[in-house]
Amino acid sequence: MAYIIEFEPKAVQDIAELKKSGNKASITKIERLLLELREHPTTGTGQVEPLKDNLSGFWSRRIDKFNRMIYTIEEEIVTVTVISAKGHYNDK
Repeated sequence: MAYIIEFEPKAVQDIAELKKSGNKASITKIERLLLELREHPTTGTGQVEPLKDNLSGFWSRRIDKFNRMIYTIEEEIVTVTVISAKGHYNDK
């Protein structure tokens, strides 16, 4: 089953900023993570983990040492929504 990937405006902005930075490794990793999210949003690369406490219901994957992709999964409508792709969830 393939999930639909949606992006919050913040995630679109974050990805654009990372592309503009020229960090090819991070861009390649984002592309790979997005492909994985379509097929299996709770497993794969990037140190996949469900977030806790006030971020319960969100998931995280590591893009690089400083940046995480934060997203939600809506099983009922087979959709993954990317919330952000820059910074660390502890920074929020």
